[in-house]
Amino acid sequence: MPLPWLIAVVLSAQVTLGISPKADRLTWALENFPVWGGLAVLAWSHRRFPLSSLCLHLLAFHSLIVVLGGHYTYAKVPLGDWVRDAFGLARNHYDRLGHFAQGFIPAIFVRELLLRKTPLPRGGWLNFLVVCVCLAFSACYEFIEWWAALLTGEAATDFLGTQGDPWDTQWDMFLATVGAVCSLTLLSRWHDASLKKVYTPSAAS
Repeated sequence: MPLPWLIAVVLSAQVTLGISPKADRLTWALENFPVWGGLAVLAWSHRRFPLSSLCLHLLAFHSLIVVLGGHYTYAKVPLGDWVRDAFGLARNHYDRLGHFAQGFIPAIFVRELLLRKTPLPRGGWLNFLVVCVCLAFSACYEFIEWWAALLTGEAATDFLGTQGDPWDTQWDMFLATVGAVCSLTLLSRWHDASLKKVYTPSAAS
């Protein structure tokens, strides 16, 4: 799908699920802010640094996961409730999906940046650094949740979405790490093929 269509899908989802979200406006804004920031960066950088088709499609898909979580709050997404009830789980696990995606999808974006902007070759060190960056990003996001809780008090409860789990922060970072490893394992060859359409080493700046 061409970039304009991907942007149209993302913006349509933002508008449709942002008109009357089930979550309060503060939680909705906190959850969706990364999407807005990503769209702004993409608009600014696309002509000088076009991303691969695979990377763009993954980022668009990630934005849909985020916008759905922002509409309901991650702890109350109906799909998560259905899975919880169908399998007799103790909690809504949609936020676990979100944090897995937080590693799975950025891993391809980070891999693309490192391959295009550094002399790192494909291989162990590249994969190691991609996973490290994804884990660091996940940890920074946990800082943001912590600071939001300090600034807004009880209003950040839905944004945190811990559902009473004292190990929620650790689970979030662990799942982001697992997601990054799975992404590199499953998508690296596909990413290489997609990357060839927008970048070759001889064209590097």
